[in-house]
Amino acid sequence: MLEPVCQADVDVVIVGAGAAGLAAAQHLTRAGLTTVVLEAAPTVGGRMSTEKVDGFRLDRIGRLLSTSFPELRRTPGLDGLTLRPFSPGVLLHSDGRHHRAGVLTPRSARGALTAARALASAPRLPRAATRSSSRPSRSQGGVPRPGPLGGPLDQTRLTAALARLAATAPERLLTRPELPAARALAARGLPPRTVDGFLRPLLAALLCDPGLTASSRAADLALHSFASGRLCLPEGGADTLPELLAASLPPGTVRTGVQVTAVSTTTVTTRDHGRLTCRAILLATGARDAARLLPGLRVPDFHPVTVLHHTTDEPPLAEPALLLDADRGGPVAHTAVVSQVDPSRAPAGRVLISSTVLGVPPSPAPLDAAVRAQLARLYGTPTGRWELLAVHHTPDAVPAMPPPHDLRRPVRLLAGLYVCGDHRDTGTLQGALHSGRRAAQALLADLGARPAAAEEPLEAAA
Repeated sequence: MLEPVCQADVDVVIVGAGAAGLAAAQHLTRAGLTTVVLEAAPTVGGRMSTEKVDGFRLDRIGRLLSTSFPELRRTPGLDGLTLRPFSPGVLLHSDGRHHRAGVLTPRSARGALTAARALASAPRLPRAATRSSSRPSRSQGGVPRPGPLGGPLDQTRLTAALARLAATAPERLLTRPELPAARALAARGLPPRTVDGFLRPLLAALLCDPGLTASSRAADLALHSFASGRLCLPEGGADTLPELLAASLPPGTVRTGVQVTAVSTTTVTTRDHGRLTCRAILLATGARDAARLLPGLRVPDFHPVTVLHHTTDEPPLAEPALLLDADRGGPVAHTAVVSQVDPSRAPAGRVLISSTVLGVPPSPAPLDAAVRAQLARLYGTPTGRWELLAVHHTPDAVPAMPPPHDLRRPVRLLAGLYVCGDHRDTGTLQGALHSGRRAAQALLADLGARPAAAEEPLEAAA
């Protein structure tokens, strides 16, 4: 715990030292405001926490980042962040085989767009005549089974759709008609096999929404980030990012172990450390804690997430790939040999496999048995002797975003009182960082202060 809070006037008090609050603190201090960040937990990071066990670094939620997240470049203090990318695209497991999917190169994107335009201008054939299949993954009774992406024509359409998303500015994506993601994808002419075999498991990994119930705008932004960059993890664990943000703030800015019990526009009351007076207050806690301090704030529904961490001696996969189950044959939504993506997360000679389960799981023992059975099929190797290191269940892991959903919820409640977090933007790290910047700029405008000279214009979150 850092030094206790003393009664002292400051410009801004931020309640909550997660990614959003720390990002806001960076922008405010760079603009010259005196800022204090109060965090009830003994460490910073909020849901971006990492447990250290016998040389392993185990993320509590294991959210995926993208190298294309703009706020990773725009947030001061993240210069030292190292991103460890997965292999391009993802691996889909379907019908006993692995299929590479979602690899978008400039050449493949141009070719797919050209082919898609030609298809659009060609005379339409009856639906049955347009069906095609990829190389069969297995056949029974002489009947070929197409892969999870469908046939060559379906794959061309998918590549063209991803290329169009990558080439579209996020601001334009936010103006599209809003539907549930499943309905929007079906309305774009993508066949059900492509949606269920690739886009559903991919969006489950990106938004923790296997039902595709999220706003189509949120889904489009997530697919835009996927198509524009590489999925990745922060080197050293999820907590590396908030720790970098906290460490680069002026000494004494972040105070951990401080429980806030009440707020107004000019005062913050703590349980054991007295009161602070200030010119403005920014709530950067989770949605439930923010509503406890300010009754009346809307609390969204959440997607629960459970992460199981296993270790073994030999890597069950030869590459640092994100592996998705296109067949949805068990509780695991996605899994990866994380120590191949980021070797710092496991001690020498050991392998770390992290697997994500969405929804409310059963008790740990039956869940582990079901997960092991599914992982044995996905990786093609026995898992009975793998050691279970930890099971982390987070009920309020990711805010749900069903339509109609405001992806830019107001961060200014009234002059002197502001709120930020992934529940005000998209339910991603990009959304959390972006909401922190939006709140900082609204606060600076109200106080008549100017952002730092290096500040870039606000853009839509992806």
